[in-house]
Amino acid sequence: MSEAKPTAAEPKFLQGLGLLDSTMLVAGSMIGSGIFIVSADIARQVGSAGWLLAAWLVTGAFTVSAALSYGELAAMMPRAGGQYVYLREAYSPLWGFLYGWTLFLVIQTGTIAAVAVAFARYFGVLAPAISPTAWIVPPINLSASYAVSLSTQQLAAILIIVLLTFINSRGLQIGKLIQNIFTSAKTLSLIALILIGLLFARNADAVKANFTDLWTPRGVTPIKPDLSFISAVSAAGGAFGLFIAFCVAQVGSLFSSDAWNNITFTAGEVKQPRRNIPLSLALGTGLVTILYLLANVAYLCLLPLDKIQNAPDDRVATAAIETVFSGGGAVIMAVAIMISTFGCNNGLILAGARVYYAMARDGLFFRATGKLNDRHVPGFGLALQCVWTCLLVLPRTRLRDAAGAPMLDRLTGREQYGNLYSNLLDYVVFAVLIFYVLTIVGLFILRRKRPDADRPYRAFGYPVVPALYVVVASAILLVLLFYKTQTTWPGLLIVLAGVPIYFLWKRRAAAAPAPDP
Repeated sequence: MSEAKPTAAEPKFLQGLGLLDSTMLVAGSMIGSGIFIVSADIARQVGSAGWLLAAWLVTGAFTVSAALSYGELAAMMPRAGGQYVYLREAYSPLWGFLYGWTLFLVIQTGTIAAVAVAFARYFGVLAPAISPTAWIVPPINLSASYAVSLSTQQLAAILIIVLLTFINSRGLQIGKLIQNIFTSAKTLSLIALILIGLLFARNADAVKANFTDLWTPRGVTPIKPDLSFISAVSAAGGAFGLFIAFCVAQVGSLFSSDAWNNITFTAGEVKQPRRNIPLSLALGTGLVTILYLLANVAYLCLLPLDKIQNAPDDRVATAAIETVFSGGGAVIMAVAIMISTFGCNNGLILAGARVYYAMARDGLFFRATGKLNDRHVPGFGLALQCVWTCLLVLPRTRLRDAAGAPMLDRLTGREQYGNLYSNLLDYVVFAVLIFYVLTIVGLFILRRKRPDADRPYRAFGYPVVPALYVVVASAILLVLLFYKTQTTWPGLLIVLAGVPIYFLWKRRAAAAPAPDP
């Protein structure tokens, strides 16, 4: 299926993203709040400084190898929609739609919601009135599992989503300006954190404790499978347990490194896309990989491993900076994370609507999302994404203890609530990896289907590097399937729910009158 072309009277995309802008979009979409938090959970799972660094190193190699493979597809098909287009062309429109459906339903929108709430949470450090329990609309319990509410924290998250959506609806230039400024700022913040840990404030006791014995797991959290007939394992339980723990730990680091593919969504707006998209993918993922690895070395130079494993609320970066700026670390990191999440969400909001645009041009989404506004951006797609994302901020999950009773706050005695999008994001971890694997396999399929297609850039290390990615990703998928069953099958169901929706859209598109010439 080939997407419909804009008519002469319709606004067209403007090619306003150069190599620097594209690289900033790759790096800025990747760096959110994860690098400042998830190392605590990874350290609890793998149990040693060496395996913590190895987890981030494998994630980096994994991400860069995927980006290098995507570069060939991007150079071959430099069109708006990116990964949606690659799946459509390698397999069929159904597979492209399933990706776009899942992206809209939760991958892009759920991530935007999560990052916006992270911004609001750290804003609360500076402005205590921004609180998850300062209710504008107190929780209304809908069932035993779900509720809806509006707190000042939720309102702040919604306002950030609306603000960034409005800014990006005014054109590409202002969106890319914000992206460049905030990506530069958060890159410099990470560099400052790295320099503090490596050069200016190293803790000799932490360095000795962490690096004297790099590989012996300690203080580990057992990996308890959701299937009762499979035994729990841990990184301290031999090679098999370490392998399982390492695979499960990849979830946190992989998704702290995710969204690098968003630049492919904006291919219609990149100057010299056949050159600049592959280059920006390589440069952006390479830069973030180096920063993430060095940031974790800095954590290990500032904190003993047990302090990383037990950082309050998993805020490893805050705990590390507190060792240098006692009493001021929380404020410093709150500002840094606010900058990071603001820039991250700008990139996610900017890019996501381009996929819905491509789907609509194929007759597989709301027709209005396939039109550009007078600023040459998909304004309706941005607005629709904004509405759905804001709605994802409102529902809450009713937290339960091991006995199934509602969890109560120890200080106030009030019921505690989680966020619905957090569950949705857990559900799609499995699905997202499936789509990455399918896309890389699509590289092999397109080499056979279209051997004579123009390929200005060819995947680095083909076929070994792409094949290695598929093997490693498949191993992680298999481990998650058996050890995280509760969050893999629902993710798969979200994807499969798109199958009947696809055929409804196809029927609707077939019944619609042909557009005016």
